[in-house]
Amino acid sequence: MGKIHEYIDGRLREFIEAQPVFFAATAPLASDGHVNLSPKGRSGTLVVIDELTLAYLDFGGSTAETIAHLRENGRITLMWCAFTGPPTVVRVHGTGEAVFRDDPRFGELMAHFDPAADGTGLRAVILVRAERVSDSCGFAVPFMDYREDRAMHAEFFDRKGEENFSAYCASKDHVGTSIDGLPALPLPLPPR
Repeated sequence: MGKIHEYIDGRLREFIEAQPVFFAATAPLASDGHVNLSPKGRSGTLVVIDELTLAYLDFGGSTAETIAHLRENGRITLMWCAFTGPPTVVRVHGTGEAVFRDDPRFGELMAHFDPAADGTGLRAVILVRAERVSDSCGFAVPFMDYREDRAMHAEFFDRKGEENFSAYCASKDHVGTSIDGLPALPLPLPPR
């Protein structure tokens, strides 16, 4: 049976922090716009800052839909599901913002993360303020075994190096502008 929680308490926090993967969902305001759902999971890239605030690291990729949607309307939902242990699904509905590398808050937010989670290709910290926290059964979620993080993403950007990362972002069709034409990542990418 599903339950609404006033905040991310100790049990929910432990569950969230123990999951190796989570999903971030956003959408533009336009009814014909593209809903975006992104898997996230590099170790150490998500933190629960307090009982109503979470943050995760946003790394380079082929698009920047989450950033574009947050810049337009701020709506975001994060979801975790237990692939092992008791069947549980946790959702945090809230508002979010992308805190870019040149924002004075960037360094303060980075201090919440393990330094090992940082890396080449970091575009922003996504800051999420929970407005609705819920859990429900995960009876339909299959059992899956986590083996290890994939290293390919970090290795790819490490080979590019920070000096070439801005050019990489500028070369992608849907990083500065979303697939629906919304402003996404500010280009040229601010230096760190």
